[in-house]
Amino acid sequence: MKKIINNPSNVMEDMVKGMTLANEEQWIQVEGTNVICRKELSANKVGLVSGGGSGHEPAHAGYVGKGMLDAAVVGEVFTSPTPDQILEAIKSVDQGNGVLLIVKNYTGDVLNFEMAGELAESEGIRVEQVIVNDDIAVKDSDFTIGRRGIAGTVFVHKIAGAKAEQGASLEEVKAAAEKAIEQVRSMGMALTPCTVPDAGKPSFHLAEDEMEIGIGIHGEVGTERKKITSAKDIAVELTNNILEDLSLSAGDEVAVMVNGMGATPEMELYIVNGHVNELLKEKQIDIHQTYVGEFMTSLEMAGFSITLLKVDAELKQLLAYPSEAIAFRA
Repeated sequence: MKKIINNPSNVMEDMVKGMTLANEEQWIQVEGTNVICRKELSANKVGLVSGGGSGHEPAHAGYVGKGMLDAAVVGEVFTSPTPDQILEAIKSVDQGNGVLLIVKNYTGDVLNFEMAGELAESEGIRVEQVIVNDDIAVKDSDFTIGRRGIAGTVFVHKIAGAKAEQGASLEEVKAAAEKAIEQVRSMGMALTPCTVPDAGKPSFHLAEDEMEIGIGIHGEVGTERKKITSAKDIAVELTNNILEDLSLSAGDEVAVMVNGMGATPEMELYIVNGHVNELLKEKQIDIHQTYVGEFMTSLEMAGFSITLLKVDAELKQLLAYPSEAIAFRA
């Protein structure tokens, strides 16, 4: 294992310290926690909290900023943050109008965020929660019941963040987030696995001529292993699977995200994006906006995911609303 770290057991704490120092004009680290919070909260706004295990950077801290999240809770590598940490995040962003928790559908995350929400409500804070489950590759896994939450979560952050910044109520912000969740689907692939620092070895093995289709963001193996083929073939396979699941038809409009998994050159991501765009145009599906880059990674995994968000007038307006988050400017 080759990694630029100190002690494998301290990578999360070391990273949070460095991230906060690099963005101290916007962020503070809540004392005694691994919570990254906006330094200046918008007045009288519904608070937005998300988070999860580290190793997915820029998620989730990179989406803390005006127009997106108010706080992100950082767990150990690929491990849910604890309820007490999540509770501190909730308390840090509550301004009396309630807090919405945006949670990826992994069992640990769901249980810990639910517990933290219940603890916050016992202290008089109104809390609602939404579960993101955009990954069409699996219906159940060792990590979750139902579909996993992956890169589509970023669109949910953006939609909910914009709605909250506009002064919407907790119920309205939750409804906007749920609308995005209903209309977003993703699927990923990998050329190489990743190595969790504490484990010291890759999460799975691939031959030089093999790839995994349907991988998760925690180093999970995919649903199918096959020989590597062209960028066009891979992009078409993933996109067609998403189109079938989302039931898109001619005249529909989508936002597209081509997301790198951590070790994929932008050159390759843009090649993939070209083929995604070609396929959508062939099917007469209009492209509202395209996002290419690293949004939800899996340490040093080589590969990518594709996300499609079916948009209407409201979702387009919320996507365009200004964001000052370091990883998603709008």
